[in-house]
Amino acid sequence: MSASGHQIANAAREWIGTPYVHQSATKGAGSDCLGLVRGVWRDVLGGEPEAVPAYSMDWSEPQGEERLWEAALRHLVPKNANAEAAGDILLFRMRQGAVAKHLGFAGEVGVHPTFIHAYARYGVVESPLSGPWRRRIVARFEFPEEAS
Repeated sequence: MSASGHQIANAAREWIGTPYVHQSATKGAGSDCLGLVRGVWRDVLGGEPEAVPAYSMDWSEPQGEERLWEAALRHLVPKNANAEAAGDILLFRMRQGAVAKHLGFAGEVGVHPTFIHAYARYGVVESPLSGPWRRRIVARFEFPEEAS
């Protein structure tokens, strides 16, 4: 089952207003950024490709391991950074030299780009993809045409 980028962005928008809850992935009840991607995957593709182990707020930082990036490479399709499209999954590095550990979906592209993400203290929101956010993007992915 294949979904267009706009369908994926709209599926992510259905999560807007879901409170931020660490390690959760339940629309309307609670989600973190990984939970949002997991939940939209379930909405669009069906069952999740792998079980997610418990993780702390600072997971993989002490070891400097790019666990989220590695998981994305296992299940998502990498894209050229310049090939922006609605529904893309964006991977962010929140601090210079830190591991990449924030995810969101491209909402609008073009003159006024946005992204949909679960953000601590705010929940799932659609935010402007401003210069400071754009500079934090380290990779861009899309869902596969079918679940693996």
